[in-house]
Amino acid sequence: MKQYIVGLGEALWDMLPQGAQLGGAPANFAYHAGQFGQDAIAVSALGNDILGDETLRQLDGKRLDYIMPRVGYPTGTVGVELNDDGIPTYDIKNNVAWDNIPFTPEMQDVAANARAVCFGTLAQRDAISRGTIHSFLDATPESCLKIFDINLRGNFYTKEIIRDSLRRCNVLKINDEELVIIGRMFDYPGLDMENKCWLILGKYDLDMLVLTCGTNGSYVFAPGTKSFKETPNVKVADTVGAGDSFTGSFTAAILAGMSIAEAHSLAVDVSAYVCTQKGAMPTLPAELVSRVQG
Repeated sequence: MKQYIVGLGEALWDMLPQGAQLGGAPANFAYHAGQFGQDAIAVSALGNDILGDETLRQLDGKRLDYIMPRVGYPTGTVGVELNDDGIPTYDIKNNVAWDNIPFTPEMQDVAANARAVCFGTLAQRDAISRGTIHSFLDATPESCLKIFDINLRGNFYTKEIIRDSLRRCNVLKINDEELVIIGRMFDYPGLDMENKCWLILGKYDLDMLVLTCGTNGSYVFAPGTKSFKETPNVKVADTVGAGDSFTGSFTAAILAGMSIAEAHSLAVDVSAYVCTQKGAMPTLPAELVSRVQG
């Protein structure tokens, strides 16, 4: 039986200025983890429409496994606009297929054999998909890395969803802007960025907390450990999917037995490379992939 790295949640199309690109954090995460030889799979739902058909065709082309039942709602789309620095803003459509992911026996089997699963807040905006995400997490082994990539978008999150997700995960991935929002939401006054991270790590008994700060570097906190890496200076094509590539490569490296510092260094280099490419799922250079063994 395969042991999976799972991206769980929204499957959607980013309607970029240069055209439509298959996206969604779960598929991006799984795709990048899979480039390092892991058995990766994306779990979501699609509509009975042309975009649903094209999603499966592209995932097949990228050799990414998936469980994406077809449901009676349209395949998700997101309008994406990029500023002069390549930073995206999003117009996320409501009441779409990934809001209505059913928990199937096939999903339960994958959950029972999951080494890692990454989920966020966006796919929890509807009770149906939120229930499926909870059922999936509950079905994973005790040893599974349950990565909450908080990924706050628009107003599609609540304090209750965030708190519940923090209690269900053992790894938190968050960026500096999201950390400010969480600090206000949970009333952590007077704490600097690092102390907020240490507080959250301890309060929710996390194994790791990953904090990305854009051009200002990134951190990984774990009990008794702190890793900091500078962000490489690269020519940015766009930043879509860069965070997901960071999380996917970091997860693959940790599961391959690399140290936190080694995994962190790889994740920084992978996400920097993805920023130089158009779209969220470029093929990684062999010199990056070869850094993960096992």
